[in-house]
Amino acid sequence: MLSNAFIIAIKEIKRNMLRSFLTILGIVIGVASVIAMVMIGDGTTANVKQSISKLGTNMLTLRVGQERRGPPREDNSAKPFTQGDINAIRNELQNIKAVASENSSKMNIVYGNKSTTASVIGTSNDYFTIKDWETTDGRIFDENELNNGRSSCIIGTTVVKQLFADENPIGMNIRLKNLTCNIIGILKSKGAAAFGNDQDEIVIVPLKMFQQKIKGDKDISSILISITDGDLINNAKIEITSLMQERRNLRVEEADNFHIRDMQETLSTMTSTTQMLTYLLGSIAGISLLVGGIGIMNIMLVSVTERTREIGTRLAIGAMENEVLLQFLVEAIVLSTLGGAIGIVLGLSIGSLSVNIMDLPFILNNKIILISFIFSTLIGVLFGYFPARKAARLNPIDALRYE
Repeated sequence: MLSNAFIIAIKEIKRNMLRSFLTILGIVIGVASVIAMVMIGDGTTANVKQSISKLGTNMLTLRVGQERRGPPREDNSAKPFTQGDINAIRNELQNIKAVASENSSKMNIVYGNKSTTASVIGTSNDYFTIKDWETTDGRIFDENELNNGRSSCIIGTTVVKQLFADENPIGMNIRLKNLTCNIIGILKSKGAAAFGNDQDEIVIVPLKMFQQKIKGDKDISSILISITDGDLINNAKIEITSLMQERRNLRVEEADNFHIRDMQETLSTMTSTTQMLTYLLGSIAGISLLVGGIGIMNIMLVSVTERTREIGTRLAIGAMENEVLLQFLVEAIVLSTLGGAIGIVLGLSIGSLSVNIMDLPFILNNKIILISFIFSTLIGVLFGYFPARKAARLNPIDALRYE
């Protein structure tokens, strides 16, 4: 009985191909929209994770001043850190992989008749370990450059492209404002960060050079700390806080004049935000599935009206009510399932094209595909039942009289 109902449903769909296509169009659009939106959202979430992971592995950032909302900025009202603080963190605490200063300033970089603006960072070699940064050419600083504050620098690929084009910059001199600096290395490209800034627009110099020749003091505005294991980050934060309170002579009732930022917290917050937006957009797109279901119900009601005499004939020669109900219900389910299948193919195509254009990772979410297909089938059951029941409950005599 079910196979016969399926065969008759296929014949009815073929008999009115254009009407059938327009009927399932809402389902197609709904399923395609949900899948495409979720693919873009998942790709964005993965991209955020990758971008934040580029900022450093198991990294904590110790900054001067109380924590504030918004982008990081230096607090001039609080006492800056010193090299002694870095040494204390490195020597007195456990599970510390690397510690480095991070003094930074936006500066105009000049080579010949070309110029660009980049972040100049004064730090030590531990900075490259914390940031998971390698050099593609040249080298990092030697002890003499670090200890004596020699004017050496390592530059990012964006600075290379803007100032040197195809020329090899190793051994060349650039000017940081009025300061001449010799290039000893080129950093491996990291691209844009999660916050949109170009990580390769950077010039790294020894901390002592930055302090003596750029800033003119021995202050350190922030300290980067890499922990040996991500599971130990919370313990490390407690230990660092206690150590800094002691070194900065803070009484129990005094508020900390420093704060610690955890990249894992940032990652968790941004990931949950992008996932929430993904499901919100997917839910909005899913509304079109309901619209498609209403379209199926409308067409099935029209079909019942058109086939009233046929229904009357079938009932008059002995067809049961449940057989008629099944016939129209199967037809509605076939329509919605067909729309779901086409929508999946269209959604995957649109999603794949979109993430490729937006340069996002391709993430195939099988769970959403399965849910979309099941939901489209349920739409056929829910919105096809009422027209099917109406057909099954027709009076055979009245149906045979229908013109």
